Amino acid sequence: MVRIVIDIFLAVGVIFTFIGVLGVQRMPDVFGRLQASTCIATLGNIGVALAGIVYTVSNHGEIMAYIRLGIILLLILCTNPISNHALCKAAYRTGVKPAKDLVIDDYKEDDPA
Repeated sequence: MVRIVIDIFLAVGVIFTFIGVLGVQRMPDVFGRLQASTCIATLGNIGVALAGIVYTVSNHGEIMAYIRLGIILLLILCTNPISNHALCKAAYRTGVKPAKDLVIDDYKEDDPA
């Protein structure tokens, strides 16, 4: 039973990674590609980290293994969306244009320059 749960988490990670790779290839501009790459890094790694946690619990691993995997999971959840936002804002400020006109331009409203 535990093996099935581990396989499901790994499959979820692989599926999100595959969808993100397709998104990177298919998106028309840098902003869409950054969004898809964040999907790869965040959701793909979450599935793998959860599979690692379940595997460690089922094999009566050390408590430090739980803690390390939990910290990795929290760092992924915190840093990937923030870094994606910073990269998108930097691309916008350097003059990278989106493929289509923006419907809502929050960066322009926030940018004092």
